[in-house]
Amino acid sequence: MPSQSYVELKDLQIAVRIGTYGPDDVVPDAHLLDLTLTIAPHLVMVPRDEMALVFDYDPLIRHIDTLARAHHYETQERLVTCIVEACAGYPLIEALDICLRKRPVLSGTGTLGVRLIVDGEAMAALRNAIA
Repeated sequence: MPSQSYVELKDLQIAVRIGTYGPDDVVPDAHLLDLTLTIAPHLVMVPRDEMALVFDYDPLIRHIDTLARAHHYETQERLVTCIVEACAGYPLIEALDICLRKRPVLSGTGTLGVRLIVDGEAMAALRNAIA
């Protein structure tokens, strides 16, 4: 039996306003989210083709979209924190790796982002802190 499994979301362009920019600043035209959720293997290696047997990620994606659209953020880090806290509300998520990037960074090129890795112990502590 497999020992680990993940749900991977890559390059999700989210509708969010982040930062304060002056007239000569490069204003990002996109914010991209990568999110890898650690879940129990029995939620991926299933005996039957039934939604009840798997992790339903659609509510989480809707929740992330709601958070992103909720208001203007000064920093990428704050939105990342809000998404991590939202993930803590899903007991089937054991741990996660999140990266939020913006593009372009300079002269129409590059991406720049922040990454946070929350292991199982940290996820349990977070759940206790927000409970």
